[in-house]
Amino acid sequence: MTPTRRIRRCGPLVGAPSRGPVRFVPSARRRSLIDQTFHRGRCGRTDRLTSEPSNVVRVSHPLVDHHLSVVRCETTCPAEFRAAVHRLTMLISVPATDHLPTDRVQIQTPVAMADCRRINADVGLVPVLRAGLGMVDPVLQILPDASVWHLGMYRNEETAQPVGYYDKLPNGSPPDVAMILDPMLATGGSIDLVVRRLQRWGVGDIRVLSIIAAKPGIERIAKDFPDVKIFVAAIDPELNEHAFIVPGLGDAGDRIFDTPNQD
Repeated sequence: MTPTRRIRRCGPLVGAPSRGPVRFVPSARRRSLIDQTFHRGRCGRTDRLTSEPSNVVRVSHPLVDHHLSVVRCETTCPAEFRAAVHRLTMLISVPATDHLPTDRVQIQTPVAMADCRRINADVGLVPVLRAGLGMVDPVLQILPDASVWHLGMYRNEETAQPVGYYDKLPNGSPPDVAMILDPMLATGGSIDLVVRRLQRWGVGDIRVLSIIAAKPGIERIAKDFPDVKIFVAAIDPELNEHAFIVPGLGDAGDRIFDTPNQD
């Protein structure tokens, strides 16, 4: 008999508000009701950590909040998880691409000439294998001419330290801007290794894009690399005894690629 694989269907979030009749609610009360419904049990959209370093940008937006609730939910199926990671990455990419150098160009429209601007920078994406692969496509959608370079890291489960296993960066010709893609910034160990490797390559402008960071890890990177800008959707307060972000979202790589740990 051919074995069959259990199919997990994506369902609504537990505790999601029911779809009742839509009616007008005065603005102040409406904001209060929205905050109670969507932000119950965690910090609200405008609640910022007072000790955030100056080179850390936490992207604050209702869409970010919504998709964070999807990736955090343990019952979210892999397809929805990947889609939410994709959307969050695109939202983070907008501020992360701020201040890219541009040139003024004149474009002929169907009506007349128009003064426009086009990006004039060699941008390289550096996904940290393997979870960072889930963030590549959304960035390429807004930066289709970016190059993609891979650095492989795995976590030693006994020491919780990163171990490099794949590095194909060339000896010369670094990009003007390198964007490190890693959904989770926990201890900061992997990002530390990648930043140092990119600096040895000669990259002058390094930016980190993560979905969720732990406060200890992001403070470490911000302190050790003050010129590196870090863009995140959420900053969680702590790590547990296994160096996992709390509350976090679990293992991003396992959830993106649907390879749950069977240990």
